Amino acid sequence: MPRTPTTPPAGRMPLGARVHARSLPAANGRLIARDLVMRYTPASDGTLPAVGGVSVAIEPGQSVAVMGPSGSGKTTLLHVLAGILRPTSGQVLWNDRDVARLGDAERTLLRRRDFGFVFQQGMLLPELPAVENVALPLLLHGVRRSEATSRARALFDPLGLAGLERRRPGELSGGQAQRVAIARALVGRPGVVFADEPTGALDQTTGTEVMRHLTDLASHSGASLVVVTHDQNVASWCSRVVRMRDGLIEGAEVRA
Repeated sequence: MPRTPTTPPAGRMPLGARVHARSLPAANGRLIARDLVMRYTPASDGTLPAVGGVSVAIEPGQSVAVMGPSGSGKTTLLHVLAGILRPTSGQVLWNDRDVARLGDAERTLLRRRDFGFVFQQGMLLPELPAVENVALPLLLHGVRRSEATSRARALFDPLGLAGLERRRPGELSGGQAQRVAIARALVGRPGVVFADEPTGALDQTTGTEVMRHLTDLASHSGASLVVVTHDQNVASWCSRVVRMRDGLIEGAEVRA
């Protein structure tokens, strides 16, 4: 009997080790937002901020779905938490370091080293075969090509991608391409994986399969998972749901 989205399976397949040393654990830690405000326009123009004073804590290994209607601020919140955007005010603490106060080069290094990303369209490089797309974060971090591709290949079997290592993104189905994106997000053993509408371009059956793989492997590696979604079926895979409206958190629930 296949598992349903409300009972995600436990992972058993080992993942590739983090960059530089196979013995290093994932970069586990708490991700904390304090009084985050993000404005795209000056406060004097009278518009509401995209994020209007949000505080939230994401514990090590926790999976959190951020839900809300379009324009509620959920994607902006994800981008600020991930260090892609610098907030107008407030703090983002990752292992007690304020991400918002880091320079651009330091935030780039942090995203490569400690964070993984899965976006709605996958964002794979079309000219690279799948295995090199997966290995790319390690290569950018200075890992030897042979070692990087070896760690990348180790993720293909648990994701049901064995035999597709040399295919380019244009030769993959939507679900296969998104699983390659999951492998890329996890290959460096990040502390947090950020996923922005990871099933938004997929049908429901394929989306369920992608969420099963994403939550399974993230849980096995010890990574926290932050998923932005408008889909209740996607949110059901996470242990906690945070609901946003008009740039504010309006409610939260923890699943058993």
